[in-house]
Amino acid sequence: MVGSFLNVVIHRLPKMMEREWQAQCAELNGHPLPESAPYNLVIPRSACPHCQHAIGALENIPVISYLILRGKCKGCGARISIRYPVVEALSGILSAYAAWHFGFGLAAGAALIMIWALIALTFIDFDTQLLPDAITLPLLWLGLMLNIDATFASLPNAVVGAIAGYLVLWIVYWLFKLVTGKEGMGYGDFKLLAAIGAWLGWTLLPLTILLSSLVGAVVGIVLIIITKHGRNIPIPFGPYLAGGGLIALFWGQELTRGYLQLLSAP
Repeated sequence: MVGSFLNVVIHRLPKMMEREWQAQCAELNGHPLPESAPYNLVIPRSACPHCQHAIGALENIPVISYLILRGKCKGCGARISIRYPVVEALSGILSAYAAWHFGFGLAAGAALIMIWALIALTFIDFDTQLLPDAITLPLLWLGLMLNIDATFASLPNAVVGAIAGYLVLWIVYWLFKLVTGKEGMGYGDFKLLAAIGAWLGWTLLPLTILLSSLVGAVVGIVLIIITKHGRNIPIPFGPYLAGGGLIALFWGQELTRGYLQLLSAP
């Protein structure tokens, strides 16, 4: 059910941001936009983008409805993106694993929020190469609040993690820009890594960055070779940061201890 709502967030939040930017630009130019129908995460009711067929309750059962409808709109027969059941299933699987991994308590509830936020950010970044402040900044502050009682890391560790997470990618950004004259990543990536640092602490940031870079490099090479994805076409880094953050959330301490043991082995 949460995954179904995340699909709404993934689809609508970028459109809401675009509308807001258009309104701000029009106001600055002295030409306010005409009033339009409300558009947010609740209104209007979900409908097929092809025929505007209103999606009923029985057509909106996570995963099951997609299978019953055979991936097609009931109204016009247009294909429904496989992404919708994928997001729903991924949300359910990761949420169940978090409940099992952390057990009943604050850590499990907090982990669910982090998972849902990272899923939404991943697919929004894939679509638009944007990481909305409406998600990244509350995620950062919530991580710091949770770690007042050291839910995932001590508070000093979390504060340093937030600062270091932002500064690491900020420095990489400016070094890359000075060398190449191009922007290698967006400011949303800085904020996302800062949020991950606020949740997990600075000690897990190296692992998160390493995992993100490895996955991003592999996926980038595959896209270039198999799909002939142009090297000049940007690849969003947010999804790989999110993946690295989730791995660190579940197994970060174990992976770090194993790595340190390998280094100390004779």
